[in-house]
Amino acid sequence: MTQNSVDAPPPVWRAPGIPALLVLTAAGFGGFVALIPVVPLWAVQGGATEAGSGLVNGLLLIVTVMTQPFVPRLLDHFGTGRVLAVGLALLGAPALLLFISDQLAWILAISAVRGIGFGILTVTGSTVVANLVDRTQHGAAVGIYGAAIAVPQIILVPTASFLADTVGFWAVFVIGALPLLGISSAPRLARVLREQAAARDLLPYTDATPIVSVDGGKSERRSLAISLLRPMMLLSGVTLAGGALLTFAPQMSSSPGATAAALALLTLSAAITRWSIGGLSDRFGAERFLWPLVVISVVGLVAIAAAVQNPDATGILLFLVGMTLLGIAYGGLQNLTLVISLAAVRRKQYGTASAAWNIGFDLGTALGSVLIGTLATAFSFPPAVLVAAAISLLTLPLAFLRGPKVTD
Repeated sequence: MTQNSVDAPPPVWRAPGIPALLVLTAAGFGGFVALIPVVPLWAVQGGATEAGSGLVNGLLLIVTVMTQPFVPRLLDHFGTGRVLAVGLALLGAPALLLFISDQLAWILAISAVRGIGFGILTVTGSTVVANLVDRTQHGAAVGIYGAAIAVPQIILVPTASFLADTVGFWAVFVIGALPLLGISSAPRLARVLREQAAARDLLPYTDATPIVSVDGGKSERRSLAISLLRPMMLLSGVTLAGGALLTFAPQMSSSPGATAAALALLTLSAAITRWSIGGLSDRFGAERFLWPLVVISVVGLVAIAAAVQNPDATGILLFLVGMTLLGIAYGGLQNLTLVISLAAVRRKQYGTASAAWNIGFDLGTALGSVLIGTLATAFSFPPAVLVAAAISLLTLPLAFLRGPKVTD
């Protein structure tokens, strides 16, 4: 047996802590996505207008983004296990409180609390997955972590509204409490992370790219911000488009069947690409895949714009192809931009990189819904989708740059 085979790390899915993280992630995100299409309908049943029901997920996302910058500090002060448990409780338990009332004010209060929990879960999850494996396996680890997020989305997003209509809202609210089942995995994750940290403390410290600061840390903070801004902008370009299409595809298409198929292809192609591209990025490097995915997103959006030119007769084949192409870019760039963000920082800064990446994801998604909705109201959907394509194209120069890489 060679030395390389002795030192080779185990497959990502068998790495200590990864199974617990996957269970926790699937439970947390499963409960989150099940309520996304249903809680606004619950508000409408209580008498809310369309504008009022639109505030439900909007407020959730705003509170999520406001929470995310504080999560790295919470992890430093209280530890991964406690923070994760609190985040999952705040995300899952309020779902059961939706039984109490369908009035908008109550629902908005519940959404705000859940936004705090979701902000904690998103940042902590991607921080943990980075810490559990070696840098050489970040792509594969991020891929399998993304699969744990995507599979519940593929299953629950199309079925949640059906359950609300056929069984009752209560059934979806119970599913929304799934994050509570993930709490039991938090202590196991924390134990693995402590054991790994203790093992690293026994090794001599090395850092291939130290940053010398002579101005009280300002140089390091500025360098860190610049390093994380590039992947954040690349991610925002594609999540702007993805968020807009997930929101407005039913309004763009004249065929409900085509819409359902297109959304299924978007989410499925995103999940497959996000998982499969991880191993390729570990083997060949993440940077070389960036520009092809940006180009694919632009081509997909142009195809979608062409497909929906006639509001009464959607070009179904072109629509399906465009949504599939966008899904490939949407999933692939999610993986690669997180890998690049993690590669640019030291291990102790994984939380900061994770927060920046998640903020880029959520801000892009929110901006896509607002911007494309506003443009579509003023001009119609085809020009609005072409604007999304132009914004994605503007990020292409960033794909050819090379960011810093830190080893530890």
